[in-house]
Amino acid sequence: MFKKLQRFLLKALLGCFIFSIFWVFIYKYTAVVYTPLMAIRYIENTELTQIKHQWVPMAKIANSMRQAVVSAEDQRFFKHSGFDYQAIKAAIVDYNHGKPLRGGSTISQQTAKNVFLWPQRSWLRKGLEVWFTFLIEILWSKQRILEVYLNSIEMGNGIFGVQSAASYWFNRSASQLTYNQAAAIAAILPNPIKYSAHPPSRYIEQRIRWIRQHMHNKANVNH
Repeated sequence: MFKKLQRFLLKALLGCFIFSIFWVFIYKYTAVVYTPLMAIRYIENTELTQIKHQWVPMAKIANSMRQAVVSAEDQRFFKHSGFDYQAIKAAIVDYNHGKPLRGGSTISQQTAKNVFLWPQRSWLRKGLEVWFTFLIEILWSKQRILEVYLNSIEMGNGIFGVQSAASYWFNRSASQLTYNQAAAIAAILPNPIKYSAHPPSRYIEQRIRWIRQHMHNKANVNH
């Protein structure tokens, strides 16, 4: 009986292993039209009549939006392999000096969590997040990771993806976002349900200025 159970568990683990690789491989080429987080948000909030989400290719997303999220969320995105060990070490040092523990999740980790997993923290979810982050870094390009991230991230109450966010917050398409509008959307990402991109609070205005400064510095480096 024990051997049968052992064989069953091994087969189940192997099946999950193969399925996860297949799942990530499929999303390398196809649009992500729905995620577990979208379903969770719809169930949690009984006032939501629908989840607003529309996939758009990277070519239809303003460069300002790409720069804004990288500046706000993961400035070493194009340099690391999914995990920013410098940010993790800095967060640990700050914590040891009495500062609040802050997250060091990269855009790759956030993509893995938002597309394949659920938001609640647990060791199981964190372990799966590491696995899916590893997979997308191996199977996808950095541009594909950023494209999926921009199309799947939560950007408001029931608002997912930059196309829906641009329409909701500024009544325009993702391709028409100005640098300030893109920075405003990026500024609310730590808590898009709590914060407003338009009109912004004083705190969000401060974050917008901080993001714009980093966008400007990055532009100067590139030139």
